[in-house]
Order: sequence, then C-alpha cells, then structure tokens
Amino acid sequence: MKLFFSLLAFLIFVQFAYGQNVDSLKKEEVQKELEQQLFPGSQLQNDFHFEFSNPFTELNFLTQDGYKLNGLLFKAKQTEGLIFYLHGSNDGLDTWGKVAPFYNNLNYDIFILDYRGYGKSEGKVSSEPQLSSDIQMVYDNLKKIYPESKIIVIGQSIGTGPAAILTANNNPKALILQAPYYSLPDWISNIAPDIDTSSMKYQFKTYEFLQKIKAPVTVFHGDADDAIYIGSSKKLSSFFKKDDRLFILKGEGHNNFINNTEYLEKMKTILQQ
Repeated sequence: MKLFFSLLAFLIFVQFAYGQNVDSLKKEEVQKELEQQLFPGSQLQNDFHFEFSNPFTELNFLTQDGYKLNGLLFKAKQTEGLIFYLHGSNDGLDTWGKVAPFYNNLNYDIFILDYRGYGKSEGKVSSEPQLSSDIQMVYDNLKKIYPESKIIVIGQSIGTGPAAILTANNNPKALILQAPYYSLPDWISNIAPDIDTSSMKYQFKTYEFLQKIKAPVTVFHGDADDAIYIGSSKKLSSFFKKDDRLFILKGEGHNNFINNTEYLEKMKTILQQ
C-alpha cells in the first residue's frame, strides 16, 4: 500500500509541476525516479535477529555478480510441499515473515525471498532481467530440496510479475497471483495516463507470460483494492486456460488476504489438490 501512495504522490507532482507538457521534463529523469519508487528496498543489519512464532531457517544465496540474497524457510509440521513466495514492494522479511503460519497451518513449507536491497539481501534491484535472474537462481537451488511438482509459486502485488515470469520459464505445480497488475505500464497509466512509460526498464508484462504458463493459475483480487485496480485481474482472466480461476474477494483491500475467510477456504482447496 505504501508503494501506491509514494508512486501516486510522485506522479501527481509531475503532472502538477509540468501540466500536460510532461515531455518538457527529460524522460530519463521521470523514469529514473519512477523506477526507484517501484523497488525502494527496506534494509536490515546483517546481525538482525528475526523473531517469529513458527520455526524457520535462514538461507543465503550468491548471485552471479557476487551479491548475497537472504530468505527464510518456514517448515510445517507435516509438509505437502513448498510455497515459493515473492512479496510486495515495501518492507522485508521482518514483516512478510508474519504470513508464514497461515501456509504452515495448511501443511506447506513456505520460503520467502528478500530481493536485492531488502532485509539482509545485498545490492539493489536495477532491472527486470536482473531480478528475474536472481529469482530463477534461488528457485533452482530450492529444486534441489523439493521436487518441482510440489512447488507452488505465489506472487503478491509487485511480486506478481516476477512470479508469472518464473512460472512461465519453469514447471511448478501451480501459480497463485494476489492483487496482480496486467503490466506495470498499464497500472501506471491507470493512475496517471499522461506519463510515458514506453522505455521504462521495468515492464513486467504479466499478460504475456500468463499465455506461456502450463501450470494451473489462480488469481485473487479484492474489490476494495485502491492500490492496483481490480480491472487488471479481469483483463488477465481473458488469457486463462480452461481450469484457471479468478476469485474476487468482497470487501478486501490490497494486502490482508490471510485474514479473509473466502481466501482461506479457496486456498485450502487449492493446496489439497
């Protein structure tokens, strides 16, 4: 949610300062600031001690260019497989780790990755290919622990685009998108139609990758989401395969799915399949 408001504030400033003539501002300056808003990071000290009610293990991975990525693996008492969770744009594992008990209670282990610049992960997210490469590397390592047929990929908010890319390039058991965007340019255009995003280095065209995915896809979106408009998911549903599903959560906003009764019931069914 904080991402939406910081992004909205920036876009309003651009339009207020330059009116309809946004082209008078160097495109590079607008796009650079816009890109920084998408992955602001939320760093922790290396000696930070995570505290959660469920047992967990810290895992570290080394990127191709030598940066450490940090993640947490939460183990269920009896596991049916692994959820590979790609979180939203704001906050790190100290916040996102709080969702783990929900999935552990449904008999799934869950691994949550902090992107570059988040938590104890080093570096900074600087491009779409870089982020996708990082995620693929971590996924490849997790496949050494869990058979791919037992891995479910979940993407939340900004994490939905990378989750779709990962699933399109691999063969996990299923993909679940929570509050996804059709593409980043489409999302930004819905907020500020006059901003040119054509050469922005983050495109995350979720709709394109959705058409390449063989695994079952489930999309959840709250009808009270004021961060990513619900029409994004409705447009994505036009690319669904026969058994893919869209669930509109009545009265639900952007982030708090694990406290939604309908989400709980649907997830029980999905994870038991």
